[in-house]
Amino acid sequence: MKTRQLGNTDLQITPIGFGSWAVGGGGYQFGWGPQDDEQSIAAINHALDLGINWIDTAAVYGLGHAEEIVARALEGRAERPYIFTKCGRVWNDRGEITGNLKARSIRHECENSLRRLQTDVIDLYQIHWPDPDPEIEEGWATIAELKKEGKVRSIGVSNFTISQMRRAMEIAPISSLQPQFSLIKPDIEKDILPFCQEHTIGVIVYSPMASGLLTGSMTRERIAKLPDDDWRKRDPEFQEPRLSHNLELVEKLNEVAFMHNITPGAVAIAWALQHPGVTAAIVGARRPEQVDGIIPAAEFRLTDSETAEIEGFLKEHP
Repeated sequence: MKTRQLGNTDLQITPIGFGSWAVGGGGYQFGWGPQDDEQSIAAINHALDLGINWIDTAAVYGLGHAEEIVARALEGRAERPYIFTKCGRVWNDRGEITGNLKARSIRHECENSLRRLQTDVIDLYQIHWPDPDPEIEEGWATIAELKKEGKVRSIGVSNFTISQMRRAMEIAPISSLQPQFSLIKPDIEKDILPFCQEHTIGVIVYSPMASGLLTGSMTRERIAKLPDDDWRKRDPEFQEPRLSHNLELVEKLNEVAFMHNITPGAVAIAWALQHPGVTAAIVGARRPEQVDGIIPAAEFRLTDSETAEIEGFLKEHP
């Protein structure tokens, strides 16, 4: 699998990386319902065996559980992938999540992530959300210090606006941005992606398959049966009137996928990857067989006519 340089770093990453949000499981505000840890570990290893060379996780996924699963999956592997994680979301004993970008909190989070991930250094450490906004400068300065101290190799941000990135860049260069980007959420195309290109900021997009909505396996019946602790059950994209539009889009993706013997999800990922401002895409999987359906996206390229057909549908169905 070919690799791409991530922003101003020396990291050479594959076009798709393994996202571990879902393997954190359920039981908290942003959970995905019950998850079999052994299936998670098998999925991670299958992705690595097929050539993916980076994993994206976060302290808050599963309230620490996802990072622990990543560490368990990497036990005994001769060649370790890059590990990216995030900070800035903390929780109390009741599992209530809040934002905290204070220096003391971030340093505490970093030590906990290093321990859970069973590693001496984090390859990319990111501020998960710019929340609270007034603490952005303190949080970013702290992460820059962690880089100087050798606890992290590269530093990035997630879900930042251009103005928030400008504020951070006055303190230290940004290596990467992690924004949401998909056929359903294409907003960053207009301003944020060009800004990142101009400033050599790598972009690793998340939810290119819209949290499973564009995979082709999501139906109204399946959505109705989602566990109560699966956050998607409350997402407007999984509810009417948007759901009907999104499922119509999946049918369009399926037409293209059928011609190439791939999945609609792979088509959706390929669409996100074709933008020159996008370095790579984070793609989650909860079982090994799901990985097989997304791997083709790393090499597949939409034709100009296929892209026009998909985007034409979106214009006709805003």
